[in-house]
Amino acid sequence: MTHLPHRPRRQARQPDLPGLSGVARVDRRTKDLTKRLRAGEIALIDHVDLDGPAAEALLACKPAAVVNAAKSLSGRYPAMGLEILLTAGIPVVDEVGPAVLERIAEGDVVRLDGNVVLCGSTPVAVGKAVELAEVVEALAEARSTVSEQIEEFTRNTMEYLRAERDLLFDGVGVPDIATELDGRHVLMVVRGTHHKEDLAVLRPYIREYRPVCIGVDGGADALLETGHKPDIIVGDMDSVSDEALGCGAELIVHAYPDGTAPGLDRVTSLGLPCAVFPAAGTSEDVAMLLADDKGASLIVAVGGHSNLVEFLEKGRGGMASTFLTRLRVGGKLVDAKGVSRLYRSRISNASLAALVLAALTTVIATLLVSPAGKGYLTVLGSLWDDFVFWLRGLFT
Repeated sequence: MTHLPHRPRRQARQPDLPGLSGVARVDRRTKDLTKRLRAGEIALIDHVDLDGPAAEALLACKPAAVVNAAKSLSGRYPAMGLEILLTAGIPVVDEVGPAVLERIAEGDVVRLDGNVVLCGSTPVAVGKAVELAEVVEALAEARSTVSEQIEEFTRNTMEYLRAERDLLFDGVGVPDIATELDGRHVLMVVRGTHHKEDLAVLRPYIREYRPVCIGVDGGADALLETGHKPDIIVGDMDSVSDEALGCGAELIVHAYPDGTAPGLDRVTSLGLPCAVFPAAGTSEDVAMLLADDKGASLIVAVGGHSNLVEFLEKGRGGMASTFLTRLRVGGKLVDAKGVSRLYRSRISNASLAALVLAALTTVIATLLVSPAGKGYLTVLGSLWDDFVFWLRGLFT
């Protein structure tokens, strides 16, 4: 009996599962999650009314998708985060519920199949797969109802004015600092929309004027990433790296009006000296008030909040302080937000190279054709022969 040679059994190919998969990064605080999020991973957040700066930070990490336990656009005001992500092609599954943050652990491989979130083959949450067209429509509707938020914002502004009038008008509570600001330019950097692009455009200004660089929390890391060392770091120190804190900058810890400073323990645990600045409002306001009180002649703000929608996006009454702080600082404040979009060269590198090549070709052709050019080429040839003869003499 003839035995046929044994052939290994071919295993059936498993069909690709629908949707997209990736390693999950989980955090209720979006700004903390972006420190760990890597390209191709899936971000699980819990962020009501996803604002522009948070969306820009997520986008910079190049995630495969974003899953939000909360509603990314509630309609309370036109939060721009969803539009930013969807325009960039990042899928978003919204309103999956807070329980998903307990069911999925950091590092789990999750899969999105439409509006269903699965861990392995087990569905763990169902949300809403958001489309760009409906977001644009929802933004238009939110803009029509923003007047109610403006009224609330106005009330918060008056409350802040009553609580912090001594600080705003007389500088009461501003700490002494070692860095000299009097008569100098100050570059204040906040991690916000287009801050990286704006810093790149401002490079010639920074090189010429050498301003005092103030990093507001994560803005200190933004300065370091672009090759600039912060002179002062201001903030509650929850979104700045240990590397930035240890770079030699003067540290100003933003505290609550009652003097409680949650970020003080972190700074002291690193063995770093610091001053404490108690004030209501945001760390951005504290940095501006510090620079103004210490005599800065010009404050260039990068990545800060400069319009009403951005104030409302923060979702906190304290943003009223930014409005009043900007009024206090007045004409010495120059907002650099969007300066990178003010002018963009329309000449590509390939076009520029072709232009240079065409110019060189014209010059060479002129030298070869004209009598004067032939004379120049003869002289250059003679000089080259003399140089080669001299060079050979050095090595013989």
